[in-house]
Amino acid sequence: MRAWIGKHPDYADLVTPVVEVVDGQAAQVGTLGVRRVLPRRGRRLVGAWCFADHLGPAEVDPDRSPGVGPHPHCGLATVTWLLEGELLHRDSLGTEQPIRPGQLNLMTAGRGVQHAEEGTGYAGPFEGVQLWVAQPDATRSGPAAFEHHAELPRLDLGAGTGTVLLGAFADAVSPARRDTELVGVELRLHGTADLPLRPDFEYALVGLRGAVELDGVHLGPGQLAYLGAGADELRVRVPERGRALLLGGVPFAEEVLMFWNFVGRDRAELAEAARAWNAGDDRFGRLGSPLPRFVAPPAPWPA
Repeated sequence: MRAWIGKHPDYADLVTPVVEVVDGQAAQVGTLGVRRVLPRRGRRLVGAWCFADHLGPAEVDPDRSPGVGPHPHCGLATVTWLLEGELLHRDSLGTEQPIRPGQLNLMTAGRGVQHAEEGTGYAGPFEGVQLWVAQPDATRSGPAAFEHHAELPRLDLGAGTGTVLLGAFADAVSPARRDTELVGVELRLHGTADLPLRPDFEYALVGLRGAVELDGVHLGPGQLAYLGAGADELRVRVPERGRALLLGGVPFAEEVLMFWNFVGRDRAELAEAARAWNAGDDRFGRLGSPLPRFVAPPAPWPA
């Protein structure tokens, strides 16, 4: 992809086309290899987006499922989007929801929830993205919730399509809950498309499939290009078919600290969440699963 960023006069001092390209860090989630593009050193947030894993691609079967056993969250919302394969989401709210390509699972943790992502017996190619959104003070201590959206708005971009996962893009609005002003769009492109941007948003583009080129900078699958704020248009050219994820949002003004699967505001808050989880506190509800339950690791800071 080749991109051109149109400057909005009211935000011209904020425009920095392709501020940085971040290589995804290899990690292991259950049996599945992932590339973690957010958070990374020097780039912790894009709007309220605070975590992004590119899952796979991999071949899976019932004996080698991409599932992950029970584990907790607080202070964030998880966004699951598959390109190929399927999973079964189960959580302490009583949810049992399969997810397949083109469908969205959104779990809002609030003060606390636990979930597992289990195999379904599916065999074949598997690939997807797992995203987290930091919750603001207004909702992060509230009750947990879950949403499944089997259909999402899809835009004709001329050179392909854009599926709006969260937020509003052009004249399409996702039905999914959002606690801050943000947007997430999966792009499937082949050719040149002009993408409308909000100049008060900062943006990043995550490469999923195919070669991506931004103003002469090459972006591959499992890499993130931070585009900054202040632009009102992004011109994208894709010589061959490619897929990417556009993430954006109003810069998140609140302090954010992350530890393991928790998002909070200070170390004491995060340490208490880990203690409560390891103690089996009711804060995170109850969930039975055939997969092993995770244990919170020791905090990485001095006691």
